[in-house]
Amino acid sequence: MRWERAESSRLAWAFAISLAVHLLIFGGYYTGMTFHWWDNFRWPSWLRPVQQLVEAFKKKEPPVQVPLPAQEIPLMFVDVSPAQATVEPPKDAHFYSSQNSQAANPEPDKQTEVPKIDGVRTEVVKTEDVPRRTPQPLQPAAPALPTKEEQPEEKAKSAQTPGDMTMAKPETNPKPDDGEKAQSKPKTWKEAMARQQQQNRLAGQKMKQEGGVKRRLDFSSLNVKATPFGAYDAALIEAVQSRWFTLLDQRDYASDSRGRVVLTFRLHYDGRITDMNTVENSAGEVLGLICEKAVLDPAPYPTWPNDMRLANRGDVRDIQFTFYYY
Repeated sequence: MRWERAESSRLAWAFAISLAVHLLIFGGYYTGMTFHWWDNFRWPSWLRPVQQLVEAFKKKEPPVQVPLPAQEIPLMFVDVSPAQATVEPPKDAHFYSSQNSQAANPEPDKQTEVPKIDGVRTEVVKTEDVPRRTPQPLQPAAPALPTKEEQPEEKAKSAQTPGDMTMAKPETNPKPDDGEKAQSKPKTWKEAMARQQQQNRLAGQKMKQEGGVKRRLDFSSLNVKATPFGAYDAALIEAVQSRWFTLLDQRDYASDSRGRVVLTFRLHYDGRITDMNTVENSAGEVLGLICEKAVLDPAPYPTWPNDMRLANRGDVRDIQFTFYYY
């Protein structure tokens, strides 16, 4: 019995010593990890395997990626004339263009968040009536003298505006523009850009909107923000609507059909157009095909500028164009 008690005592002491050693080792390891003792500890060469073991036990946390602030890009394009342009961008803009503008009214009779615009169109966003201009050559050239028979026909064509057009990122707003002979229409992107820089006006009728703002000017304007997309999209719309009017002239369109055509497509950074889709067409198959050709014929469009690619944070944009016939 005495021998058994001595044996039990030895086993108890062995267990207690083993437990204390383990607690000392692991307690020292985790204490060193907590206070970063092991980060600056120089291990002797014969203990390098232990150092590697310690490194293996360290939790390797993935690097923290700070997300870039998302740049909110207004979805609908609005034409801004030089008279409407302002240096300071508006605080709250739902539209974009190549220039800034701030909401204003000629004679506000009440104060709301939107200006009052006394137009007639409710489908498009436009602050001024801009008639379809008689096209002029972009570079000096010997003018062709029109014959007596040609003059009345050309006047009739230039006065006729078949409708309006809007562009978007499945939600944008441009307007149609262009009625020309083959010699004067912008056949290339450079011509469209040059014409846009010279006149900066897209044909269309003024919108109708109830409201009134405090800022007073001799003309109505909206809160519009200039973005890296503005100049590119203005020339894009100019090229599309020029082709649209040309195709309608070739068909002798005389506002004999009503309706609208909504197209969506993808615009790539290198100017390619893909994934063309007709979302809505109440104007008929022929006029719908004319709208598709108006977008596809001028393609490929120029490569995006660097600032536009950075702002888009991608190489593809989803665009929506809406063509109105009325």
